[in-house]
Amino acid sequence: MAEAGAGSPHGGDAAPPGPPEEQELSRRLRRLYPAVNQDETPLPRSWSPKDKYNYIGLSQGNLRVHYKGHGKNHKDAASVRATHPIPAACGIYYFEVKIVSKGRDGYMGIGLSAQGVNMNRLPGWDKHSYGYHGDDGHSFCSSGTGQPYGPTFTTGDVIGCCVNLINNTCFYTKNGHSLGIAFTDLPSNLYPTVGLQTPGEIVDANFGQQPFVFDIEDYMREWRAKIQSTIKRFPIGDRLGEWQAMLQNMVSSYLVHHGYCSTATAFARVTDTTIQEEQTSIKNRQRIQKLVLAGRVGEAIEATQQLYPGLLEHNPNLLFMLKCRQFVEMVNGTDSEVRCFSARSPRSQDSYPGSPSLSPRHGSTNSHLHSTGADSPTCSNGVMSTKSKQSHSKYPALSSSSSSSSSSSPSSVNYSESNSTDSTKSQQHSSTSNQETSDSEMEMEAEHYPNGVLENSSTRIMNGTYKHEEILQTDESSMEDSCPQRQLCGGNHAATERMIQFGRELQILSEQLCREYGKNTVHKKMLQDAFSLLAYSDPWNCPVGQQLDPIQREPVCAALNSAILESQNLPKQPPLMLALGQASECLRLMARVGLGSCSFARVDDYLH
Repeated sequence: MAEAGAGSPHGGDAAPPGPPEEQELSRRLRRLYPAVNQDETPLPRSWSPKDKYNYIGLSQGNLRVHYKGHGKNHKDAASVRATHPIPAACGIYYFEVKIVSKGRDGYMGIGLSAQGVNMNRLPGWDKHSYGYHGDDGHSFCSSGTGQPYGPTFTTGDVIGCCVNLINNTCFYTKNGHSLGIAFTDLPSNLYPTVGLQTPGEIVDANFGQQPFVFDIEDYMREWRAKIQSTIKRFPIGDRLGEWQAMLQNMVSSYLVHHGYCSTATAFARVTDTTIQEEQTSIKNRQRIQKLVLAGRVGEAIEATQQLYPGLLEHNPNLLFMLKCRQFVEMVNGTDSEVRCFSARSPRSQDSYPGSPSLSPRHGSTNSHLHSTGADSPTCSNGVMSTKSKQSHSKYPALSSSSSSSSSSSPSSVNYSESNSTDSTKSQQHSSTSNQETSDSEMEMEAEHYPNGVLENSSTRIMNGTYKHEEILQTDESSMEDSCPQRQLCGGNHAATERMIQFGRELQILSEQLCREYGKNTVHKKMLQDAFSLLAYSDPWNCPVGQQLDPIQREPVCAALNSAILESQNLPKQPPLMLALGQASECLRLMARVGLGSCSFARVDDYLH
């Protein structure tokens, strides 16, 4: 008998599909089975070369199956299972098998079997094995005796097998037409299986490598509509008012969490809900978030220390994350520490008498590490505060060799003199500020700031944090002027030197935290990734260049915002996000225990 590859459109024993084919397969599988986490539960993509009887030969990337036994009687039957079982999260799973050649007798079986079922048999003959056979059209359900089911099939036919993990049934298709239910009460964790018995029998499998002959997506849409209708019809009864109040409070707290001050106020007025946090505090958090999302992390650190004394000192992991991000933004040319050099040539601090500083106090020396708390000296603008007290912080200050120019003074955000709850002082301070913005202007919207240059993009949410559309307006022109092209530290030599010095101080901070708290692999990787940017002539197009993507600011922003809220005895995560997270986890647990309906009850379907 000729080898199975003979006459194949793929030609011989072809190698596994190349990258384009694999990419197309991955896209199709993601579209068909969006609820499946393929890292945890991989989908079947081919037949297993290890889980088969020795009379089975595989080729064409383990998609083609041919019989190579004697074929004298049923004892010569041979089967092969797919590489992985069907994940319950599929909800509905489908594969097709094309009969390339029926061989001598066409004793072929297509179906399902559990792990461990004897492979020296056709599918359906043994317990936890199910098959539809081509020679007689019978279905076999864990028994050697078949039941009349459908037509026979032969060379050229395409037989599909659909497993419904919602109601645990299975039906077959022939050349794109459904043949009706074949099996019910199926167990979970079944593998696609084919069996052959006589010489010359050859079949090709399609696990999604090609479009299916049967319109499985239409069948999936029907079941998705059924599941979603069941959810919508869930009885609420007399608890409607109670549920509405709960949902309104969840929405209100979400708006407050992310700093949508005017929207939260309007929503609270309409729904008669109470905002737990003062507007001044909300706006202060929002302004800090804006600084982080604009890449001005140093200023965000100073503002946090000014408004929330002790917060960073009690959160060394958060401080280190912020400092690593500040280093990345220096490389990017967006942090104030290096942006100030682009506007003026390097000069001493005394040359900038009017520069603003938000640091609570700076020590008499500044050659050490950045403080983590209320006593911490900071260097976001490269300025030593003349109003501050002597530092007695746990961590010495990161040094600063330069200052922002007086022209950058209006770009500083205004904060209350004492803390986030001192609304009177904050309002007085804001009334005289060049940076005063209305509530509507303070709403956080989506925008990218690659290398400090504004780009238009659609609004989006990542990690529960909005990327904002506007930064402080007086800085847009300076950012565009200083970084029209992507260059290290904006292409300024003095800024590069400051960045290198900052990196040395960051290394010292890392060593000090290691001595005090022990080794931290997360810190080590964070630092290595940040420093690795300097090993490439074009950091934006290198293996670690994704750090420079503005989207990477969002988790840092979210972590800082949550820490601020927690320090004020407010929830670090809004209840709405917790509810969504719990719903998603519930669906994952449903998938693990084999409840297929989870696939059509995805949280994302209700967020658009």
